[in-house]
Amino acid sequence: MKLDGRYTVGLPRERAYAILQDPAVLARCMPGCESLDRVEENEYAMRMKMVLASISGKFEGKVRITDSNPPSSFRLSVEGAGKIGFVKGEGLLTLTADGAQTIVGYEGEVQVGGTIANVGQRLVETTARMLIKRFFEKLSATEPGAAHLESAAD
Repeated sequence: MKLDGRYTVGLPRERAYAILQDPAVLARCMPGCESLDRVEENEYAMRMKMVLASISGKFEGKVRITDSNPPSSFRLSVEGAGKIGFVKGEGLLTLTADGAQTIVGYEGEVQVGGTIANVGQRLVETTARMLIKRFFEKLSATEPGAAHLESAAD
């Protein structure tokens, strides 16, 4: 399934880029994230709990940051597996300065399998969009000065 959209964050582009690369910030802002521990440069071991409709479970996996082009873009890869299935996704995040704010655009693909795939693509897509929205809401609440948030998910 393809996902794309954009969010406006009330931070300068360089600061927005830096916090989107910070594992402590990512761990606080990713819904359901229980831990995000550095394995090596730009690679992290992740533990999270996912809830989808009446299905819930813990996942273990990896988060990787690649193709870094500070402060303009980077690629984020996430993969995880648990008793209820697997999730694998990759997306390109682009950061565009807009005065004192930054427009964070994303486009990518997500694959799910196992029990969680049985709930239907429409519900999985809706949940994925909701998780992305919650991530940016938490990011805005966590970072001083980032209180302004607008979404334009496509």
